[in-house]
Amino acid sequence: MPYFDAASAAPLHPVARQALLAALDEGWADPARLYREGRRARLLLDAAREAAAEAVGCRPDELVFTSSGTTAVHAGIAGALSGRRRVGRHLAHSAVEHSSVLHSAAAHEAAGGSCTEVPVDRFGAVDPAAYAAALRADTALACLQSANHEVGTEQPVAEVAALCAEAGVPLLVDAAQSLGWGPVPAGWSLLTASAHKWGGPAGVGLLAVRKGTRFSPQGPAGERESGRAPGFENLPAIVAAAASLRAVRDGAAEAVRLRALVDRIRSVVAERVPDVEVVGDPVRRLPHLVTFSCLYVDGETLLHELDRREFSVSSGSSCTSSTLTPSHVLRAMGVLSEGNVRVSLPPGTAGADVDRFLEVLPEVVAEVRERLGAPASAPPSPAPAASLVVDALGRRCPIPVIELAKVIGEVAVGATVTVLADDEAARLDIPAWCEMRGQEYVGEEPADRGSAYVVRRLS
Repeated sequence: MPYFDAASAAPLHPVARQALLAALDEGWADPARLYREGRRARLLLDAAREAAAEAVGCRPDELVFTSSGTTAVHAGIAGALSGRRRVGRHLAHSAVEHSSVLHSAAAHEAAGGSCTEVPVDRFGAVDPAAYAAALRADTALACLQSANHEVGTEQPVAEVAALCAEAGVPLLVDAAQSLGWGPVPAGWSLLTASAHKWGGPAGVGLLAVRKGTRFSPQGPAGERESGRAPGFENLPAIVAAAASLRAVRDGAAEAVRLRALVDRIRSVVAERVPDVEVVGDPVRRLPHLVTFSCLYVDGETLLHELDRREFSVSSGSSCTSSTLTPSHVLRAMGVLSEGNVRVSLPPGTAGADVDRFLEVLPEVVAEVRERLGAPASAPPSPAPAASLVVDALGRRCPIPVIELAKVIGEVAVGATVTVLADDEAARLDIPAWCEMRGQEYVGEEPADRGSAYVVRRLS
């Protein structure tokens, strides 16, 4: 069964498996002890730290291992903010950061700090000038991911890092998605990553803090990992994580091959699936990841149907989320969220599996649209109305958009359709539909329940 969700968790790399099994036999002792078994464990830990530091581009004594990438982010942000509390309590971050960064920002605000969210363009990238404008005299820390986890867009890390350095603000880079594919541009002050994103075992994160960066670890003090990651090290997993990181970083040819497969997905999906939006930067992106959204499609049903045909993919659609709200990444980009599919190819993905996916996908999308009653086209009414109101209250995506599409041809050119909806996704998907279909989104108005979204027919 083709597994196309490496951005969530990559399959365990063969080198990681081999190193993990070997370390279970050799690295079970306490590396802080001086007897033979402890010294052997310490050698393994030191070697893993050196290998990881080389891949990150830092000194071994600047890097510690944590219990996860999320833990590394939380510890990095909390430690940097505390270390620079005399400067101020302002935190800057992009609107498309991983949820671990956003959760840390929310906790910081709840404790009395302040945050500025830097917007992104329709590709999901920040403008370095806009990021620089968000920095203030009391900014203690800035955060910017190296590449986005949902759409694959690479951020201008080098440019933002230079601007942060000019302002005297340390930059934390979340490199979870990109570290397995290559080094992060220089200029960062703190860096975090997660081993299961590159084929290492789950439960290992990296936190690197450059010398000279003010940092004060939070929480009860510990003796291990420079006091920045308390608790006994999971040495076998750490050894496997470092070994697999070195192995995947040697696979430049595989990155080129996967990029070609993703290029094929990007072009063929746009050709074969009507009313689809391929999102993310087409050039400055991760080599293995592509995201697209399909109009008039229930994301949960789409993923289930692809799973029935033995394809494992993920989605940022609100239809597949327990929160009933669209992905914050898609919302910040202002792109269509309904029917969203993220394909992220693990190393070794066969081209034949990608070809079969591209054969199956159009059929699946068509079946789901037919099941939901989506219009193939909206024929003009012989007697166009001056305006219409569509009541889609209590109905989830993509039904409000489908109902809009069904009636847009029944109003005269220049007239409006007002959609009443209380599904949060409508706030994003109705404007996106207008852009895709060449209609004018007038705006959102208050209503007794939910909101009223006004669309003007242009053609």
